[in-house]
Amino acid sequence: MIVEPGELLAAIDSPDDLKKLSHDQLVQLSQELRQFIIDTVSIYGGHFGASLGVVELTVALHYVFNTPYDQLVWDVGHQAYGHKILTGRRDRFPTNRRYNGMSGFPKRKESEYDAFGVGHSSTSIGAALGMAVASDYKGEFDRQHIAVIGDGAMTAGMAFEALNHAGVTNSNLLVILNDNCMSIDPNVGALKEYLTDITTSRTYNKVRDELWNVLGKLSKFGPNPQQIARKVESAMKATLLKQSNLFEALKFRYFGPVDGHDVQHLATILNDLKSIPGPKILHCVTVKGKGYVLAEKDQTLWHAPGLFDKVTGEISKKTYSTPQPPKYQDVFGHTMIELAEQNDKIMGVTPAMPSGSSLNLMMAAMPKRAFDVGIAEQHAVTFSAGMATQGLIPFCNIYSSFMQRAYDQVLHDVALQNLHVVFCLDRAGFAGADGPTHHGCYDLAFMRCIPNMVVSAPMNEEELRNLMYTATLPENAGPFSIRYPRGEGVMPEWRKPLKKITVGKGRVVREGQGVAVLSIGHIGNYATKATQKLVSEGINPGHYDMRFCKPLDEELLHTICQQYQALVTVEDGCLQGGFGAAVLEFMADHGYHMPVRRLGIPDRVVEHGTQDELYKECGFDADGIAAALRELSGKVIAKSVVETVLL
Repeated sequence: MIVEPGELLAAIDSPDDLKKLSHDQLVQLSQELRQFIIDTVSIYGGHFGASLGVVELTVALHYVFNTPYDQLVWDVGHQAYGHKILTGRRDRFPTNRRYNGMSGFPKRKESEYDAFGVGHSSTSIGAALGMAVASDYKGEFDRQHIAVIGDGAMTAGMAFEALNHAGVTNSNLLVILNDNCMSIDPNVGALKEYLTDITTSRTYNKVRDELWNVLGKLSKFGPNPQQIARKVESAMKATLLKQSNLFEALKFRYFGPVDGHDVQHLATILNDLKSIPGPKILHCVTVKGKGYVLAEKDQTLWHAPGLFDKVTGEISKKTYSTPQPPKYQDVFGHTMIELAEQNDKIMGVTPAMPSGSSLNLMMAAMPKRAFDVGIAEQHAVTFSAGMATQGLIPFCNIYSSFMQRAYDQVLHDVALQNLHVVFCLDRAGFAGADGPTHHGCYDLAFMRCIPNMVVSAPMNEEELRNLMYTATLPENAGPFSIRYPRGEGVMPEWRKPLKKITVGKGRVVREGQGVAVLSIGHIGNYATKATQKLVSEGINPGHYDMRFCKPLDEELLHTICQQYQALVTVEDGCLQGGFGAAVLEFMADHGYHMPVRRLGIPDRVVEHGTQDELYKECGFDADGIAAALRELSGKVIAKSVVETVLL
């Protein structure tokens, strides 16, 4: 279905076209851009609320600044749909997040206007500062560097580290704080309260507006009045807000708060800020989902709602006549409550993803035992470690790709002290349309090399529940990681009684002859389909669900290596250092020699697409697994024939 842009938007193929518009036309363009995003996302899907909230800001930025020469860095990236549409990608926008289509996040190789590739939060200030310092070094003093940070990204430590550095560099850096009090779920923490104090102080805002006008007049009379005005401005902020301004304390010039939906005023302010040297911050107050009433009212639901009817607001959902398997995240969320009701030591921790991980269920049922710590993965891990020192059992739920940000804390604060922290790694393996910034490719490899760490992956919902229960038992009072994928499982009737799983023990799915497949995690269900297909062809492969990447079930592996003549390993993770590599290490250590085919994520960047599309691309969907088994089975038979002839 073709989505037609409005009259003004249809004529904009680059920011140069945008600059031809009059100041008054910016309002109409903003309306057309917002409608184009609503029309397209309702039909094709994608993130929604974040980009609607920055439409006017996006228009003003490209109207005022000379992009791409001026460097514009978008934090997180799912707020950059308007940016993409205005920078030559309007007609490709319907392919957004689809296989072989446009990325849902800014990407350097996609466009020169995407100054920095993003996907994880809180990187914009540091990246833009690096660009600003580089420009100073090269003598490009006319170049502007803008970091748009918001949607919760200012809650992470990286943002404060960059602010602290930028304040002493005197670099030409503009930080725009898109303050909507939201990430995916509502923001938490003291910073949110601080910003709320600023935005709700009527006295401060009234005096600030008057002072802004005075500053504009004084600037015509030279630098001395400006210096006096700066002192007056700082004193006013400190007095009326009853505290020092946080950003001024970090040696940033602070401007705002301003209405982030007044595009003409924004354009005027941004144009003024271009002439002010040094690091500065513009505080824009916006509404996530602006312009679509339902998205404004329920900002969490409409962060990425999927397909929907733009008129009625009805979100498309598949209907089934029979019970369907739940999402793994929901199994985690409900099982957390069940375990916590049985064991008062169990706590829940997540970095800003309570609804995404389903820890929000426990937060509602047991608010004193479940914590959203903001977009702060490092803190989430060390916070969990602190609780573990006091005899509690924290379940630290972090998306696999986000766990990469807290690797040192996992090693230093948890593993070296052998603390009882359970890591539940959601979105492990291919994350689908979010693409390479969100794929959870590496956790099997980076977790299994950490001392004291148990590394596990359930093949289905029942195994997830049982692994979670097993991880709470006293004999497993050390670091324990459980990884599971995005999306649905395979068991409609998943509420089974909790059972202990012996750590380091796999299970036989089916016995076979000649060739066997060893799988770990949910991808084992694809291996099951592959073996069923081959049985109908007269091939009889074995299948083993290993469950644990560390410790490996060595007893079972000895049996397998003695019983079969060729093996296939399958994992929804990187081949370098992953589960298949662990099996090869075992075989090398024990002198086993046979053909082994490792299937998994190759050593390259795999782009976005549905999980099944990416499994197929990388050769470990059911057909790919069957092909590998079929090929090895043929070699086993051929070798057997040769040996028989020789005998």
